Amino acid sequence: MRLIFALIFSTAAYIANAQHQEGGIVSNFKHLPLQQLFDTANYFYFQNSTDTALVCYSLVINTVPTNSDFEQQKKVIVAYNRSAIIYYYMSDYRTAYELYIKALLLCEKFNYTSYESRILTNIGGIYHQFNKYDVAKQYYKRALSLSEDTTSIIILLNNIAAAELEAGNMDSAFYYFSKALPISKRHNNFNLYNIQNNMALYYQKERQYDSAFRYFGLSLTEARKDNQIETEANVLSKLSNLFLEVGKADSALLYIKLSNRIATQNNFLKILAENHLTLSKIEESIGRKAEALEHFKTYTSLMDSVLNVEKFSDISQLQRLYEISKTNQQIEQLTLEQQLKKRIIYYQQIGLVVLLLISGVLLFTFFQKRKLNTAYKALVEKNREIIELQEHSSEKYSKKYQKSALNDDMQDELLDKIVAVMEDTSVICDTNFSIDKLAELVQSNHAYVSQTINNVLKKNFRSFLNEYRMREAQRLLSEQNT
Repeated sequence: MRLIFALIFSTAAYIANAQHQEGGIVSNFKHLPLQQLFDTANYFYFQNSTDTALVCYSLVINTVPTNSDFEQQKKVIVAYNRSAIIYYYMSDYRTAYELYIKALLLCEKFNYTSYESRILTNIGGIYHQFNKYDVAKQYYKRALSLSEDTTSIIILLNNIAAAELEAGNMDSAFYYFSKALPISKRHNNFNLYNIQNNMALYYQKERQYDSAFRYFGLSLTEARKDNQIETEANVLSKLSNLFLEVGKADSALLYIKLSNRIATQNNFLKILAENHLTLSKIEESIGRKAEALEHFKTYTSLMDSVLNVEKFSDISQLQRLYEISKTNQQIEQLTLEQQLKKRIIYYQQIGLVVLLLISGVLLFTFFQKRKLNTAYKALVEKNREIIELQEHSSEKYSKKYQKSALNDDMQDELLDKIVAVMEDTSVICDTNFSIDKLAELVQSNHAYVSQTINNVLKKNFRSFLNEYRMREAQRLLSEQNT
């Protein structure tokens, strides 16, 4: 119990100190331009100065948003995500989740898929903490489908494997571990300590203790090499539990004390809770039931403060709100956005009407063109048949007019006039056009016109007329096809 009070006191002191300093921090940084403010926030974030980082990230988040400035929106998204990570490690999962959701909504709005994968991974981590492994896997797999960089893929494969392992799906867990491990080794052993730690847990569940000890040892070495303090405390805790499982209570007690020291110094509440559960089992194994009960009480108190039902209920509610509102994008300046949406809808409606009209015109034109094509093709074919029939009788016309007064010069002159008339398509395409009409237009008579066409062109008037009409039909067909 003293440990719990100490942790609560240290957390309260941290918050009070942050609130006391916040006014001064804000006055120091609020005048900075956005890029410099963002860089300052990142500097304190990576230096583990979380209170100052949170204030700077809040200033970034509260800058006046400009929808057209994607680079600014990216900074806001990162600020939300990293603020959420800070709250996550403070075990304030509700606040962390709320900030992750805000970041996720912005990612979806601005199609920032590369960063969306990170946020989905972090949300999956919260569900993993609450032992909601199926939900966690859904987020991990969704993140994996969006991941493009190798480091994210390694993390997600390991996370999915860990969730499968916790859910008791051993074959599936081993499949994902076997995919993550070689990729990590090919990329400078990235996240190797976590993969090895989970592999050790896999072998422990399979009761292959030699392999379990081996992988825990490898994980501990990698974690210390990469200065991964939380992983080190976690591996020491898991080693203690493994020693207890194989009946070596003294070794279990040694490793649990090492883990507790690191976890207490760094306020790793969940590791501390699990350690007290292991200590309860150790004390019970050596017959010290009163001490075992005290450790178990501490375990339940810590777990209740970290992962209580009320907190998960809050997170579940936030999840439901996210599912309902993710398409509405809950961000500031709602009035302006709604006006913009109305304008867009108005123009879309106009565009739809125009599109429908254009589509109607195009359909009408298409069917008319098809109808004309059919008619013109029929006309061409009919005229061709007529010409072929008429050509067989063309020779008889050369002898018909031997006694006529129309000489060659007169015929040539008349033919020029006839051809001039025939070139006028508006005349020859008239349904009432006849040889008499032609004779009238060339100021001659029926007999001379017929004689000239028969003698000079070796065809009758109907064949001659059909040739011109067919030529016009072909021209129209050619234009329609272009």
